[in-house]
Amino acid sequence: MDKKILLSGLMLASLASCEKAPEQPNIILFLVDDMGWQDTSVPFYNNQLSDLNRRFHTPNMERMAKLGVRFTEAYACAISSPTRCSLMSGMNAASHRVTNWTLELNQSTDAPSDVLLLPEWNYNGIQPDSTAGKIAHSTPITALPQVLKDHGYYTIHCGKAHFGARHTPGENPSTMGFDVNIGGGANGAPGSYLGTQNFGKIKQFAVQGLEKYHGQDVFLTEVLTQEAIAAMNKSIEADKPFYLYMSHYATHSPYDEDKRFSGNYWGKYDAHLKDTLDRNEVCYASLVEGMDKSLGDILDYLESKPEVAKNTILLFMSDNGGQGLTNRRQGIANRSMNYPARAGKGSAFMGGVREPMMVYWPGVTQANTENHQRVMIEDFYPTILEMAGVKEYKTYQKIDGISFVDALKAAEVCRERPIVWHFPNLWGETQDKEEGYGAYSSILKGDYHLIYTWETRQTRLYNVKEDIGEQKDLAAAMPEKVKELSNALTQYLKERNAQRPVLKETGEVIPYPGE
Repeated sequence: MDKKILLSGLMLASLASCEKAPEQPNIILFLVDDMGWQDTSVPFYNNQLSDLNRRFHTPNMERMAKLGVRFTEAYACAISSPTRCSLMSGMNAASHRVTNWTLELNQSTDAPSDVLLLPEWNYNGIQPDSTAGKIAHSTPITALPQVLKDHGYYTIHCGKAHFGARHTPGENPSTMGFDVNIGGGANGAPGSYLGTQNFGKIKQFAVQGLEKYHGQDVFLTEVLTQEAIAAMNKSIEADKPFYLYMSHYATHSPYDEDKRFSGNYWGKYDAHLKDTLDRNEVCYASLVEGMDKSLGDILDYLESKPEVAKNTILLFMSDNGGQGLTNRRQGIANRSMNYPARAGKGSAFMGGVREPMMVYWPGVTQANTENHQRVMIEDFYPTILEMAGVKEYKTYQKIDGISFVDALKAAEVCRERPIVWHFPNLWGETQDKEEGYGAYSSILKGDYHLIYTWETRQTRLYNVKEDIGEQKDLAAAMPEKVKELSNALTQYLKERNAQRPVLKETGEVIPYPGE
């Protein structure tokens, strides 16, 4: 062989070996618990501040909104565990069948009914795919953090898990692909936010793994933030990209007072309520502002490390609508808490499922913009993997989610994205079918939201573009639209073999909405 050709080949090989592979971005998913779409000083409706927006003080959400993009039509399930299972699996709730909240092994959390026999849903939650066929009433999956870990990421879980029942592998985020688990377990709420109360004296809801803070005058939201930052530091020191799932317990009850911020709300007259905020609202607003402080601390941390910041994607989302009932909040039940949307957590109406969502992707998203692409919670799975540059991967489960990376890269992209909710269950806090609670399935397509109540077989139809409060039922006036959406909902549920309730009186399975 010619020596010149040989030397040239060796030089090319040497140069190729020195070329650095495209740097994987760090990814932070900042998930808030039970935060309504209006529980912030950032507007998510018509780009106008509402009276509810004026109640809350979230300067760091405002800061993130100026850096990135606000999504005006982001949706999740109406209950915590279904959302978190969809996030981890990329599956719609109709597919993974963890359709209500989980807690104890082999125990359903459904409220009792004299009318319905509810289907056997997966109350043991999602589990690692290695358990396939071993745990009844569960869904084996290849979890999002596991795929990221397999592709070089240091994966950090911080805060609430609530996707696997107690005494199952899925209870512990470490079995689902997380290198680090900070405070995550089967509990769906903290026993307390207060270090002086050891974050909950009742074992069932006590936050585990934070014993070094017990007895201290510290707030859970602050502790989780400090631990998350320490975990990110460890990843940076190891020169590995990180995925941080910053999954706060805030703003879920108990509404413990965060005294760092409650002084901003005591004695405050509220234009929305036309009254002075009561103790529950003061404490709730302090939880919101404490959550916002956490977001600010993470932004500050990134800004202190410019090389890290420029390669870090930050996503903000809530897991379901804000509480809509007066047993925990001030105002008119199902009207005041998520206004102008109707109802709240657990309900089929927009107040139960519409979320505050933002994304900041340096060099990709346009600063201080809005995006009207519809996003459902299962879409985060393929989106985050695409952001990470992970193209070749296999999953045990079939993915329902659709990546919205294209919408982030080009704001004008706005594809039709029908969204389906499936809740053949009974939430324990209320069964007010008129307000969208009870067993239901629904579909949002175009301007129209169709809700099907399983017990009564009632179908309701709303134009959410013109009537975000869903006050005017159009079903009688628009039978063809009802038929179209009922058929679309039926097809979606049948394709996933979605479970249905049974009428106790007849023993018959209740027909799909299109039947």
